[in-house]
Amino acid sequence: MSEALTLSSLPLFPLGTVLFPEGLLPLRIFEVRYLDMISKCHKTGAPFGVVALTQGSEVRKPGDSPSGDGFASEVFHTVGTLATITSYSVPQPGLIVIRCSGAQRFEISSQEKLKHGLWVADVARLDNDQSVPVPDDLFGAANALGKLIKTLQERAVPPEQMPLEPPYRLDDCGWVANRWCELLPMPVELKQRLMQLDNPLVRLELVSDILEKTGIAM
Repeated sequence: MSEALTLSSLPLFPLGTVLFPEGLLPLRIFEVRYLDMISKCHKTGAPFGVVALTQGSEVRKPGDSPSGDGFASEVFHTVGTLATITSYSVPQPGLIVIRCSGAQRFEISSQEKLKHGLWVADVARLDNDQSVPVPDDLFGAANALGKLIKTLQERAVPPEQMPLEPPYRLDDCGWVANRWCELLPMPVELKQRLMQLDNPLVRLELVSDILEKTGIAM
C-alpha cells in the first residue's frame, strides 16, 4: 500500500464523541500523556487520530486492565478520523486549548499503548466521500441546515463559536449529512455507524429520517 495512504505510529485521542471529516472539535488538554503529543503535532503540523471510545473514559482512571498499569481499560473503535489543529493556545501551565478540523477517515491495522498511556497506531486512510448532489427528495435536510446557518449568522455568532465552518456545501450529500450528525443528539454508536458508511447518499437518507421524526425537516 502506498505510504500516502498509510500512517505509522499515529498518536490517538480516544474520546466519547465521533469526529466527522470537515467537522470541528474543540479540546482542552491537561493530561500529561496528551500535552507533549499535542504540542509536537502543533509544531510539526502533523495530525492525530480521534477514535470513539466503546469502553473507558476520556480521562484516565485507576482500575484493572490487561496491561497491569493500574489504570482502567480503554477500548475504542478501529475506524476514526484524522484531526488537524487549526488554533492553539496555552492559557496557563499544564493546559492547552485547541480547535481541530476533521480530515480523512482511517482504519487501524495495529495499535499499541505506550508506557505513559498514549495510544499509537498504524492506520490506513479511507477514501473520502464522493461528491454526490443532494436529490430533490432530501432537499429538506439541506434547507433546514441552511436556515440554521442563516439564523446563527443573523445572531452574529463569532466565528470561533460557530458549530460548523465554511465553505457551506449545502448541495453535497456527505457534507450535509455529516453536519447534521454532529448537531443532532444521537448516541455515539449511531454516529459511529453513520460516519463509517461509505455511501454519502445513504448517510443523508438515514439522517433525513431522523430529522423528519424530530420535526426538524419535513
